Amino acid sequence: MPEAEMDVTPSLVTELIRQQLAAELIIKEQQWLSELAGRLPVAIPVAVRVGRPTEEYPWFWSIGPWFDGDALTEIPVPDRAGVAVELAAFFAALHRPAPADAPNNPVRGIPLSVRATLVADHLDLLAAPPWMRTLWADLVDTPELTGPPQWLHGDPHPANVLTKDGQLSAVIDFGDLCAGDPATDLAVAWLAFDAEGRRQFHDHYSALTDTDDRADDRADDNLWRRARGWALSLGMSLLANSDDNPGLAAVGRHALEQVRLDR
Repeated sequence: MPEAEMDVTPSLVTELIRQQLAAELIIKEQQWLSELAGRLPVAIPVAVRVGRPTEEYPWFWSIGPWFDGDALTEIPVPDRAGVAVELAAFFAALHRPAPADAPNNPVRGIPLSVRATLVADHLDLLAAPPWMRTLWADLVDTPELTGPPQWLHGDPHPANVLTKDGQLSAVIDFGDLCAGDPATDLAVAWLAFDAEGRRQFHDHYSALTDTDDRADDRADDNLWRRARGWALSLGMSLLANSDDNPGLAAVGRHALEQVRLDR
């Protein structure tokens, strides 16, 4: 077929939910992702068609782009550092003050202290070693975010990060999109990377946010302490609740090990 006649129609995927619990998540993506996509440096799953509830199917649904690539969980940990700078740039672009009507999330972007009861349950469930309890007790007292709530992805584990040919190709699954403390998203530094990848991620994110126009949301030591606290909390949550998903359980174990090594 001549090049001018080649079919360049992008691959699409239909997103359908199976339970009421997820209904608000897909509406949130439909409402906000098209607005955010224009300032992000990599692709996100903006719907190209929106389906509405009918008698046959009672929830909203979407048709969106299919992203070719591998989840970061499929890449050996030492090789993931190759996308650390790109992922830092993505989050630095996303983490901007959110409008007043941005969605809230009762479990993401919140002060660490609000997760204290859940973390206590996970510490007991996992029979956590003393270092884990001591570290959590230290990090949970970190000063809270003082600037305006920022846009967050909300679910920053590496299965939601796609790569192709060694480069970041897309970030997916924005069901937990919300306004709040960007420390939640920055937990990906421990969930996804080893020490070298984490250093690159930290340094590039800090450089991109340390500018005059970002005086209210630039990275500081307290932000990274809260991020480490989120990594500890999310790592325990993944390990405690992923019996049916060995991949996410492995992410949880990795996060806890990386948090421990950073002592």
